[in-house]
Amino acid sequence: MSEIILISDARVAAVPVEECGEPLVDVRGCLQVDDRKREDSHGAEVHVRRGVLDRLLRAQALLPGGLRLLFVEGYRPPALQRAYFEEYADELRAEHPDWSADRLRSAASRYISPPEIAPHTAGAAVDLTLADTDGRELDLGTPMNASPEQSAGACYTASADITDEARAHRAVLGEALSAAGLVNYPTEWWHWSYGDRYWALATGAPAALYGHPRNRRLLVPRQAAFAR
Repeated sequence: MSEIILISDARVAAVPVEECGEPLVDVRGCLQVDDRKREDSHGAEVHVRRGVLDRLLRAQALLPGGLRLLFVEGYRPPALQRAYFEEYADELRAEHPDWSADRLRSAASRYISPPEIAPHTAGAAVDLTLADTDGRELDLGTPMNASPEQSAGACYTASADITDEARAHRAVLGEALSAAGLVNYPTEWWHWSYGDRYWALATGAPAALYGHPRNRRLLVPRQAAFAR
């Protein structure tokens, strides 16, 4: 896609979902995991659909020597997604009291997906970055999860307002993940997904593979999900 299509766009919501039934799986032991989101998600964040993990491992194998993926967040419980979205929408509403509800929803979706369509709650999305083999996080231009306001737009994947080194790191990350079949949300350099509606629209797939895993057989049992 040459234009930036926000996830709140009606074209994304119009993509049908043909749930394939893949389970959520734990990425620990397969990828280097950062625990900065554990306080919010209590361990749910280290899970993604099996097909997503397969592609992340493929991407990691494509990285240059000395680099690895640093996994931060995968599955996000729906209640947490809604809380994140509403918190950010409230911030925008306070700054722009004249904005309509539709404009607020669209602006908020640059940074947090609307709960009803969020790839994270389908186990289809991952927030991640690059680290060296000693676990040191590389510079990709902004902190992960920097909002458009906080970063003056530098969180956009194609932003020109970052250093050459950060741009090179983004290119390395993007080349590996794209080659493995994931797609980027262009307002967030760290957000990549596979099998969700946004992925389907971006790739021309006839349907999304993953919906929100309301069916309990798709969910990791609580004891397994939160075990250390």
